[in-house]
Amino acid sequence: MQNIEYNIILDTDSYKASHFLQYPPDTRGLFAYIESRGGLYPQTVFFGLQYILKRYLSQPVTMSMIDEAEVLLTAHGEPFNRAGWEHIVNCHGGMLPVEIRAVPEGMVIPTGNALVTVESTDSEVFWIASYIEDILLRVWYPLTVATQSWAIKQRILHALERTSDDPQGQIPFKLHDFGARGVSSLESAGIGGMAHLVNFMGTDTVESLRYAKAYYNAPMAGYSIPASEHSTITSWGGEGEMAAYRNMIRKFGRPDALFACVADSYDLMRAVEEMFGGGLKEEIIRSGAMIVIRPDSGDPATMAIKTVLALDAAFGSVTNTKGFKVLQYTRVIYGDGINESSIRQILMDLSEWGFSADNIAFGMGGALLQQVNRDTQRMAMKTSSVLRGDVWLDVFKDPITDPGKRSKKGRLSTYRCAADGVVRTLLVEDAADHEDLMRTVWRNGHLVVEDDLEVVRERAMLRS
Repeated sequence: MQNIEYNIILDTDSYKASHFLQYPPDTRGLFAYIESRGGLYPQTVFFGLQYILKRYLSQPVTMSMIDEAEVLLTAHGEPFNRAGWEHIVNCHGGMLPVEIRAVPEGMVIPTGNALVTVESTDSEVFWIASYIEDILLRVWYPLTVATQSWAIKQRILHALERTSDDPQGQIPFKLHDFGARGVSSLESAGIGGMAHLVNFMGTDTVESLRYAKAYYNAPMAGYSIPASEHSTITSWGGEGEMAAYRNMIRKFGRPDALFACVADSYDLMRAVEEMFGGGLKEEIIRSGAMIVIRPDSGDPATMAIKTVLALDAAFGSVTNTKGFKVLQYTRVIYGDGINESSIRQILMDLSEWGFSADNIAFGMGGALLQQVNRDTQRMAMKTSSVLRGDVWLDVFKDPITDPGKRSKKGRLSTYRCAADGVVRTLLVEDAADHEDLMRTVWRNGHLVVEDDLEVVRERAMLRS
């Protein structure tokens, strides 16, 4: 079986191949930007560009790539700019002549502001800044996952701050990534799982650890615990359900250890009340471990509170300094039907019943890594200025049928304004005395700025 080798020339939309013939003949430069035009969340957590730059833009164009692209695109019905691509190989060693600037990764930026700018640096191939739109705009995916994960983190943290004695100690493991099997590809698991790790440290998506290490220098970005699944419990048969749980306790129950048991293979309440809280109770307590019970069916809010109440009846709880109950020896993780809405409801119900958010963690799968798209945050890349002759001219669109698609004009950057501290995107010539948040991260094939994941995490911890 032959694998397809990456060809950066073909990592584009078909019609881009014809654009070099469409600009005014005196065009010598092009400037574009990427922004979130709005969307589900009023801010974005910028993340993932460094991965794209290291993974894709670091690969030089070669003559064999040009040969393949010429054959494919001409047969496909498009013109091919062989002279332009050979110029890139011969004059730039195959590296694309562009400068890319961006806000720092992990920074929380209000929507409507430029997050990335890209500018061609060679007038002979000025069109290249727009040609790579598909590659750069795929930052929408890690950015959107990181933004959703961040927004959920704020909701959970708010509940912890009201009900927990240790909000900051609890929050890193409150949302666990269960999404590996629910995404479209291994690459999506790596990218999306890594984006979630900007905000949390719990994951079962192994590929995210490899991506975080390779592209953001994180030796170990996330952690997991031993946990059962329905097959490991039901393999003991219905009559052996308690024996299956006892086996978990004996294999993983050590002082200060943490392990999880799915408990709804047959009858959740029977398992909690008669097995964990009955025949296995003393063994659980003697083990010194914390056992995490996982309900996995039914209405999430209903079953979560029923499980907590049953565990409280069996094992008891202590009341913290804020007046909320914290379970002894046990916790709950809910991972079925979990999204931002069900998390909100569960946290509200726990609080109303007098329980701390300490008692529960959440596992989120497809809703975390797959149920997002480019329109979730309305991500777009647009050209805003072209150099014609020696003059930069504004380029923009303003469709009367959709004012929301009005694009920005001119050569831009994103600033923190001196007077009020608000983040705004301004014309470069209008931004005197403002703090420029953007920095050059890539120029002509070289990564200029490289952030470790820990630095990205620190930025994301600053609330907007």
